[in-house]
Amino acid sequence: MSRPGEGHAVVRVLKSLIAALLAWGATVHWLPAQGQYLAVAGALLMVNTSTVYRSANQALHSAATRTAGTALALLVVWLLGPAVGTVAVILAITLVTAGRRASDDRLQIASTAVLTLAAATAVPAGHAILAALGTVVGAAAGMTVNALVLPPLHLAESDTAIRDLAGSMGTLLRQMGGGLWERRHVDRADAWLEQARDLERLVGEAQQHVEEGQESVRWNTRCALGRCGSVSHNELWHALHGISFQIRGIARTLADHADAGGFRRLGPIFLERYAELLELAGDAVEALVAPHGSKPADQDEARERLPGALDRAQSWHDTMTDLVGQGTLAHPDAWHVYGALMTDLERLLIDLQRTDTHAAPAR
Repeated sequence: MSRPGEGHAVVRVLKSLIAALLAWGATVHWLPAQGQYLAVAGALLMVNTSTVYRSANQALHSAATRTAGTALALLVVWLLGPAVGTVAVILAITLVTAGRRASDDRLQIASTAVLTLAAATAVPAGHAILAALGTVVGAAAGMTVNALVLPPLHLAESDTAIRDLAGSMGTLLRQMGGGLWERRHVDRADAWLEQARDLERLVGEAQQHVEEGQESVRWNTRCALGRCGSVSHNELWHALHGISFQIRGIARTLADHADAGGFRRLGPIFLERYAELLELAGDAVEALVAPHGSKPADQDEARERLPGALDRAQSWHDTMTDLVGQGTLAHPDAWHVYGALMTDLERLLIDLQRTDTHAAPAR
């Protein structure tokens, strides 16, 4: 049984073969051998671009830079002749006329111009022009094949990255809740903080996959046929990104005050309720990205618990605030620990509820 990765490799090989044959066939009758190979190389480069939108942009960019470089080289050679000083003139013109933000473009134009200059000294100038045209034709062939033959679509990778990120967040929240229930926070707080800090890396990786998934939908012929659906993970990513800061804040507070005496000032009742809310928040984070087609009853149950979690958090916040204000707690100086923990959790739950309200499908 073939794995998904093997299937992608077969598709890429097939598309590369089609693009190479198309580029060769389009140039074989009017280009010299050098230009034909350049056409094939350009086609292979464009057909293996990760998205149709990117391959189109790169093809247009390649055509523009090569045309500009070839024209510049031929103009300077026509005026000054093929000499060492000609290269300096080409570089000077390129650096002066290009803007600050076009450093990559001007370097490509300059390199193309120098290569064209070298070719023009060995063969007639017309051959250099034909070679540049061959590259452009090859790029167009690769872009066309990439767009029409099983165009790449990266929504599955985006979906997986979002689910993995939410799963890591939910697991960490439940671990912190379970640790508080078992009074094991002293031993585990530092490990929780390291896991929370690692969420930044996972958020960055998920962002890359989400952006690539969104880009893969643009100009994709599969979407024109209605096969892309309406999947978008951008809003979920932004929500999880914000939630990651709250989780890190909770983990940091637990690590800073993990000694037994510090948490004893909060009292066992608060710790038990807070542990319960952490576990509930972990379930809710994962419920945000639950597949719409699997276990709808469990998904709906998890979503419906969100408002209750928010209400209970607010209720405990009000109650404990009154107790601290009245001096009822044995150690009122625990207010700063309590306030930090409750503030981060409340913000987390509010973000969850706001995101779930916008993302929930209409009934």
